[in-house]
Amino acid sequence: MDIRQLVMVSEKRDPIVNELCGLFNIEVAFNDPGVAHFGLENAVLPLGTDFLEVVSPVEEGTTAGRYLEKQNGNSGYMVIIQVNNFEEYQDRVRNKKIRVVHESNFDEAKAIHLHPKQMGGAILSLDWMNPFESWKWAGPNWEKHVNTSLVKGLKGVQIESKDPKKMMEIWNSVLDATEGSDFPNRLILDNTWVDFVPSGEGTEKVSCFALEVENKKLIEDRAKEMNLLVDGNITIGGVKFLLS
Repeated sequence: MDIRQLVMVSEKRDPIVNELCGLFNIEVAFNDPGVAHFGLENAVLPLGTDFLEVVSPVEEGTTAGRYLEKQNGNSGYMVIIQVNNFEEYQDRVRNKKIRVVHESNFDEAKAIHLHPKQMGGAILSLDWMNPFESWKWAGPNWEKHVNTSLVKGLKGVQIESKDPKKMMEIWNSVLDATEGSDFPNRLILDNTWVDFVPSGEGTEKVSCFALEVENKKLIEDRAKEMNLLVDGNITIGGVKFLLS
């Protein structure tokens, strides 16, 4: 069980995508026509075998559009965790009476999106792939777009909460992960982690993506040149990027 994809929501897709590509030496693998069902356009960008996604509303009255209004601008939006035993997690969600707001059911991929009001902080998606290393949401040829010269993959995500401990317990009632001893309110997955941190503005949102990188200084220097430093943090689309 690990974070496989993190999603950002922005008013305009392409400016955010261009900044991500320019800073991290990555490229778009897929624009999924299926997200038009939600009134969105998107771009999926590989980070090794993990992924970033940017979604933007192209219609009025979308869930993503309402989320942008609630957050007063661009933000992190969704955490997608790949699981091994999909039916086990389905049963756990059902037993906890957590509402599923969207479900995908293919031979090669399954997913359930859990209601963000019940979970708090983000849309949590639990996904299963066959084969395990595949990733249907990135299109048929995503491997050809992988460039790990600067970024090797995802390490974790921070979610702001008015009550971090309570939100962690709600998420863990579904994930059944190990609680971190060195970091308060951290859930440790197989190779990644989810942190729940106090909200400085009283809002609940995905606020930080942690990346495993190859050349931290080069990225930091490039961020300065691109004017992507906000209060000393690399920030794109309302999300801080933590490099390790």
